Amino acid sequence: MAILLLAGLGLFALLSWWPGWWVRQVMARHRAPVDRYPFSGGDLARYLLDRRGLADVTVEMTKDGDHYDPHSRSVRLSPENFSGRSLTAITVAAHEVGHALQHAEGDPAFERRQEMVERSAWAQRVAGWLLVAIPVVTVLEKQPMPALVMLVVGVLTMAVPLLAQLSNLPIEMDASFNRALPMLEQGGWLTKTERKPARQILRAAALTYVAQAIGSLLNVLKWLRGLRM
Repeated sequence: MAILLLAGLGLFALLSWWPGWWVRQVMARHRAPVDRYPFSGGDLARYLLDRRGLADVTVEMTKDGDHYDPHSRSVRLSPENFSGRSLTAITVAAHEVGHALQHAEGDPAFERRQEMVERSAWAQRVAGWLLVAIPVVTVLEKQPMPALVMLVVGVLTMAVPLLAQLSNLPIEMDASFNRALPMLEQGGWLTKTERKPARQILRAAALTYVAQAIGSLLNVLKWLRGLRM
C-alpha cells in the first residue's frame, strides 16, 4: 500500500512538473536566433493593434509574465518578448493581442474567464492563510481535528485555480489558433517551415496558466509533506 501511495505521488509530481517544463522548453527553443525579424514582439503587437482599430490599447514591458490586462487595456510582454526579434517573441505577442481582440469584441467567454481568474486568485489567497494558520491552530486547540478540517479546506481551495485555468483553455486556444495564427499567416511573417514551431509556441502560450496552476498545487503537496515530517 505504501509503495502504491509513493508511486502515485511520484506520478503526480511528474505530471505536475512536466507541463511547466514543456512550456519553458518550447519558448526557449525558438528564441534563437534573436534577430530573426526586423521588428520586435512589442513592435508587432503595436502594429496588429493599430491595424484593428485598438490604438487605445497600450503595449508595455513587464517582469510579471506575458499577459493582457483588461482593466488597464494593456498588452504586457516580458523583456525578451517585448524587445526580442525571435519567433517566440512575435508569436507570443500575437497571442496576447488575440486576448485584446476578444476583450474589444465583448466575447462572453472572455468576460467569464476574467471573473473566474479573479475569484480563483482570491480563493488561492484564502487557502494560503488557512495553510499558514494550521500549526497555530494545532497548538492552541491541542487537538488535531480543527487543523485537519482547515487542511482539507485549504488544499481543496488551492485546487480552484487549476480547475479555473482548465475551464479557460478554450478561450486560450481561441486566442492562439483562431486569432494569433491567422494574423501571423496573413501578415506573411511565417515561412512554411516556421508554421509548425509557431503552432507549438501558441499551444505553449495557451497552456502557460495551466502549468502555473499545476505547479502551485504541487508546491502545496510539497508543503504538506514537509509539515508531516
